[in-house]
Amino acid sequence: MSQFLKLADVENKKTHFSAGNLGTRIANTLLNQFHADNLNPNTRLPSESVIAKHFKVSRTVVREAIAILKKDEILQSRKGSGTFIGEKFKPNPELVNEVAEQSVHALQNIIEVRRGVESEIAALAAIRRTPGQLSDIEEALRKIKKVTDAGQNGVEEDVRFHMLIAQATGNPYWLKFVDTFSYSLRAATSVTRANEDRRLDFAQQVQEEHEAIVAAIASGDADQARLAASIHMINAAERLKLADRSFWKEEGSALARDIVGNTPHD
Repeated sequence: MSQFLKLADVENKKTHFSAGNLGTRIANTLLNQFHADNLNPNTRLPSESVIAKHFKVSRTVVREAIAILKKDEILQSRKGSGTFIGEKFKPNPELVNEVAEQSVHALQNIIEVRRGVESEIAALAAIRRTPGQLSDIEEALRKIKKVTDAGQNGVEEDVRFHMLIAQATGNPYWLKFVDTFSYSLRAATSVTRANEDRRLDFAQQVQEEHEAIVAAIASGDADQARLAASIHMINAAERLKLADRSFWKEEGSALARDIVGNTPHD
C-alpha cells in the first residue's frame, strides 16, 4: 500500500465528503497528500476500491479524481500494474517546511504540558519513592541505554521510564493522568527519539538528562528533581528546533502526522 494512504488514515479517518464536485475535491486532496508525503514519481497508488472506501465515495468518483490527475500528468496508468504517480510530478519543498512547522508546533505544545506535569511528578517521586521503586527506575534507565546502543529507538523503554517515575509518587491519579496521556506521549517520544538518534550529541544529552533526574530522585532532592525534569523538557523542545530539514523530509513528518492530525482545536 502506498505511503500516502498511511497519511490519509491519520488525517482523514473521519472524513466524509459532502455534496459538491467530489471528483475535483478528492483529486486536490490526493495531490496535497502526495506533496505532504514528498512522494516520488513511480509511487504506486492503492486500488480504486481502497481509495473509495477510505473517502466514503463511489468508485466512479475515484475514477473521476484519477482522470483529473491523469489529465494534468500527475498520475499515469500502467496496464496490468495499476496507477502510479507520473514522471512529471515534482514534490513541493515548501510543503515539507509547512509540515515541519506544524509538527514542531504540535510537539512543543505537548512538551509544554509534559514540562509542568513531569517536573512535579519527579519532585514528588524524589520525596516518596521506595527503594524498590528507585531500583525499577534505575533499571529502566539502563534498559534505555541498552536498547539504544543496540540500534533500537527506545520509545517504549523511554515511556516506561517516565511511567515508573509517576508510579513512584504514590498518587494513583498522577499515574492515571500520565497513562491517559500515554498515546500522545508515545507519539511525541517516537519523534524526539528519531531526531535524537540522528546525532550522537543529542543522544548523549538525553542520556545525561535522564541520569540527572534519577540522581535527584535517588538523593531525595525534590527541587533538583523538579529542575532536572524541567531542563529535560526544555532541551527536548530545543532539539526539535535544531532538527535538520532532511529529518522532516524523511521520517520526522511521517511520525509527527498522528500528532498534528489529532491536535485539539479551540
